[in-house]
Amino acid sequence: MLIVVADDLPKTALELLRAEGWTVDARSGRTPEQLKSDLPDADAIVVRSATKVTADIIAAAPKLRAIARAGTGVDNVNVEAASGRGIVVMNAPGANSISVAELAMAQLLSLARKLPAADASMKQGKWDKKSFLGEEVRGKVLGLAGLGRIGQEVARRAQAFEMTVIAHDPFISAQVSAGLGVELVTFDQLCARADFLSLHMPATPQTRHIFNAARFAACKKGLKLINTARGELIDEAALVDAINSGQIGGAALDVFTSEPTTDHTLQQLPQVVASPHIAASTREGQELVGVETASALRDFLKTGVIRNAVNFPSVAPEEFQRLQPFIKLGKQLGCLVGQMGEARIESLGVRYYGDLAAGQHPLIANAVLVGLFQAILSDTVTEVNARAVATARGIDLVESSSSRSREYRSLLSVKLMTSDGERWVEGTVAANNSRLVLLNGVPIEAPLTGTLLLLANHDQPGVIGEVGTILGKHGINIANFALGRNGTGAVGVVNVDEPGEQIGEDVLKAIRAVKPVKAAWLGRV
Repeated sequence: MLIVVADDLPKTALELLRAEGWTVDARSGRTPEQLKSDLPDADAIVVRSATKVTADIIAAAPKLRAIARAGTGVDNVNVEAASGRGIVVMNAPGANSISVAELAMAQLLSLARKLPAADASMKQGKWDKKSFLGEEVRGKVLGLAGLGRIGQEVARRAQAFEMTVIAHDPFISAQVSAGLGVELVTFDQLCARADFLSLHMPATPQTRHIFNAARFAACKKGLKLINTARGELIDEAALVDAINSGQIGGAALDVFTSEPTTDHTLQQLPQVVASPHIAASTREGQELVGVETASALRDFLKTGVIRNAVNFPSVAPEEFQRLQPFIKLGKQLGCLVGQMGEARIESLGVRYYGDLAAGQHPLIANAVLVGLFQAILSDTVTEVNARAVATARGIDLVESSSSRSREYRSLLSVKLMTSDGERWVEGTVAANNSRLVLLNGVPIEAPLTGTLLLLANHDQPGVIGEVGTILGKHGINIANFALGRNGTGAVGVVNVDEPGEQIGEDVLKAIRAVKPVKAAWLGRV
């Protein structure tokens, strides 16, 4: 396993990866061309904010499975290109929350008490008390644009200063905000009521320049703005005008549209407190971010657990542990139906029974798609891009749950609708082993492992003997022969000893020539 670390990480994070026996190539400051030359054999790349993981960089890494961003945002990663390749993109969203929240509070207090200007004056040998009349934050209203991890930490600290905290976040529940003692309001109300306004929003096409001239005009006059989130949230030219007009009383900014800044107009205003994107730059924050990123990457590469992914549903390790046998089963069943003949695929149905019926399981459904596409496509398909591949090929994925009682505690049903008819298999897990329990509507019990010969035949004597004779003539040993019957029809599953490659088209042709045999397929799971 090769891990390329392109930006600085704490030694503890690097040691965590090396402890697995993996090769860790940790060097910062590489040019894009140098990075490309180091990536052909890489399984993962770890970056902070300096390195840009572009589509070209991703294309230079054919074996890449994961991109880990040691930080909150993934602005420097082409997530779309990574997802298209089935590469997991993960970050460390909560590790530096305290560091960022503390800086936001420091900015708030600096604006209220004009500390940076007072310090600069003192360094010039002046003693000018009259110029630095400040205000208390006690009793003032702090508005939070975003009530995620960092916003919540800011709220707790502001309340300790006896501030009234209100917030706008369309994705947070009323229960969470109530537990924090924070009033949820509309965006318009937030801007109209806040004395101080701290931004904790993501940068998206919808939020770009959300604070523009019109928004500033709608804010409470004298509002003081704090931004530790993303520079793109603010139209900086409009902020300059709003400050110069007195509509906005001041701003404390740690992030800017262009970094490093080239136009210094905004940061040089006396009403602005500026810092060079240092919100997460604490010893503790950097350590936590590095270790969290490395451990999430280790868990994914070692066990398949996906945490903190921005392009795939994340699950807790204990939940993944519970679902893992069924994720494997889903992949096997998908692979099996994908090998049961050639036909145009129209839709894929995944249904959960028993304990699995308690909810939807995107990890299992994605695994079914991965198995299906591995059987029919040469392109790389993973859990990350499986649904996108299905959509691109016009394949509908239908997930459902059933409370209908079945013989098994948990059961996974997979139906593939094709131009040649329906393929229907079901499976369960027993003692952590996958079992096939239904083949094309006929109950059967067979191990779901290795190389399998699948048969559909008329239910009449002699079929088992003829098939066994054909396999014997070709030196193929039968490990298990399972039969299922349903009225006049029957199915069989033959597990053969490896190497299963011994079963070629000549063997299948001979089996299909047996008069009662209606169909025969070779499946490798």
